[in-house]
Amino acid sequence: MNKKLLGNSDLSITEIGFGAWAIGGNGWDFGWGAQNDNDSLEALEKAFELGINWIDTAAIYGLGHSEKIVAQFLSSHKNNQPYIFTKCGLVWDEKKNINRVIKPDSIRKECENSLRRLNIDYIDLYQIHWPTEDDGEIPYAWETMTKLKEEGKVRWTGVCNFNVEQIKLAETISPVTSLQPIYNTIKRDIEKEILPYCIEKNIGVIAYSPMMSGLLTGKMTRERIANLPEDDWRKRNAEFKEPKLTGNLELVELLKNLGKKYNASAGELAIAWALKNDAVTGAIVGTRNAKQVEEIINSAEINLLQNDISEIENFFGKK
Repeated sequence: MNKKLLGNSDLSITEIGFGAWAIGGNGWDFGWGAQNDNDSLEALEKAFELGINWIDTAAIYGLGHSEKIVAQFLSSHKNNQPYIFTKCGLVWDEKKNINRVIKPDSIRKECENSLRRLNIDYIDLYQIHWPTEDDGEIPYAWETMTKLKEEGKVRWTGVCNFNVEQIKLAETISPVTSLQPIYNTIKRDIEKEILPYCIEKNIGVIAYSPMMSGLLTGKMTRERIANLPEDDWRKRNAEFKEPKLTGNLELVELLKNLGKKYNASAGELAIAWALKNDAVTGAIVGTRNAKQVEEIINSAEINLLQNDISEIENFFGKK
């Protein structure tokens, strides 16, 4: 699998990374329903076996559970480990209420907790998960992130879900290595300002939800969506409900039809589409079992023709 340098770092990452959100399991506000831990471990093993060299997780995924599963996987790969990316800024209390907190003391505490759960000496890429409502907190937060790097607890630092002005606030303290935004054929807002800025400033982009949380896989039908468990956060996602759902499922049919000439699924085409943007270093692909890993691993090898790219990108404009 092709590798690219992530922004200003020395991390040479595969174009597809393992997304560990869903393997956090259920029991929290943004879970994906019940998840078998053995399936999660088998998915991680298969991804590593097939060449994926980075795992993206977060403290909040499963309220620490995702990081613990990743640690279990790492324990059997002590001499040859993938890069570990995790995040801070979403904290929970004893009642599982989640809040955005990026105050310096909280970030430091979260980092120590992630190091302990992951059972590693340092984090390859540590990211602020979300900004808070007060952008004035960003420089203080980024100063703490920079200190964690200086102390050797993290190697590189990035942000998620930041706009250009918020990235610039962090840059008043020190350079930003990476941005993690949502990016797929449905969610394209970052193309106008954010992606050009990242190219200009050599900020790596690792796109999350290239398959729109499973909606673009080609396996998500109206019936399946209706039968998602109540503890699957996607039941509350506007893209999985009308008035957007009909158009989104029609887009999936287009991806399916175009995929035939590439011998690829709708999901593989969706990932390939996200990767074709020059600003994108890699895509985070969430998988819940080994079979799903095998189904998406060839996405980075698909070279989409320009007329197919145009048809995908013009889809909603034609409706």
